[in-house]
Amino acid sequence: MVETKTIEVYLKNGYSLIPLKHNQKKPAISWKQYQKNKASFEDVLSWSFTFPDHNVGIVTGQISKLVVVDIDDLAILPKLLKELPELKQTTKVKTTRGFHFYFSTNGNGEIKATKNFLGLGVELFSDGQQVVAPPSKINGVTRTFEKPLEMMLPFPSRLYDKQENKQTIVTSSLYIAPKEAPGFKIPTYNGKDVSCISQILSRALQKGERTISLFILYNLLLQNRNDKEYSQKIIIDKNKALTIPLENKEVANIFKKVYKYGCSGITSRLPFINCNNCKFKFKGGKFKMGNIIVRHINELPKLGPSEQRVLLFLGTYFDGEAPSNYAIAKLTGMDKRTVSEAVEGLKKKGIK
Repeated sequence: MVETKTIEVYLKNGYSLIPLKHNQKKPAISWKQYQKNKASFEDVLSWSFTFPDHNVGIVTGQISKLVVVDIDDLAILPKLLKELPELKQTTKVKTTRGFHFYFSTNGNGEIKATKNFLGLGVELFSDGQQVVAPPSKINGVTRTFEKPLEMMLPFPSRLYDKQENKQTIVTSSLYIAPKEAPGFKIPTYNGKDVSCISQILSRALQKGERTISLFILYNLLLQNRNDKEYSQKIIIDKNKALTIPLENKEVANIFKKVYKYGCSGITSRLPFINCNNCKFKFKGGKFKMGNIIVRHINELPKLGPSEQRVLLFLGTYFDGEAPSNYAIAKLTGMDKRTVSEAVEGLKKKGIK
């Protein structure tokens, strides 16, 4: 039986799920409807009783805002990495013969499936297809995440080609990404070293990501000492330049609430943000006196390897946040039990 927590994570990410036959890649049901409509949490749970020990499949394409690069011949991997270096950072699943690399699409148009991705004979799963997802097991081999879902990158914009108001994947050539509507120039602002600000400002925001992107952008501008009036002006100008701008009332609602987002909070809400572009992986690029690493710098040599690793992430990626052990484990790739023991060890040493 697939664990309830796993189902919750997949559904929280917006994935359309289907049951697969035991020890197989084949769907256990007629699944065409799930290419357009997602199964409910209750439906997914019921499959565990209807199909004991079933595997789980994720429907790829626009329904899940997910595409997957499937590589079985690892000899091709070096060539693929030259064309698509993002493979090194994005979500990675170990398969029977090779790897699946996951990319989010945010619904930014159609990405066509192909068996000859980039002309390398590599398969790209998209609309009308599904992939076998962890923790499915085939021939005794369990699918596992070697890099977690939290590390998923957006499908590279350079691989889109705008044609007839649709974005379709280019399988053999690289193209320049569609540009934002004219009339918006990146303004001057405090926080130039905060890459997620520039990434939002320069992105052609689509339906489904406009409101949350502008809300996070507004709060990031405030956090980086841009005054309220100027921050609002940037948001209004950015919105006006969008191909499909928000209504004035929707923009006004953005300014009603102030929220302090950390790195993990931003990337969980905006999958297109690439943290590898950031010069600094923590707030402002400087350790403040209240930072957990700064406060306990003299204790570092006394900590075990796992404790040091957890502390590093608490002081950088999770700076100022209170992440769960599960969130730390997913980000670091560490075993949950190891993380729990490390966190308890830090607490016993007075490091909180």
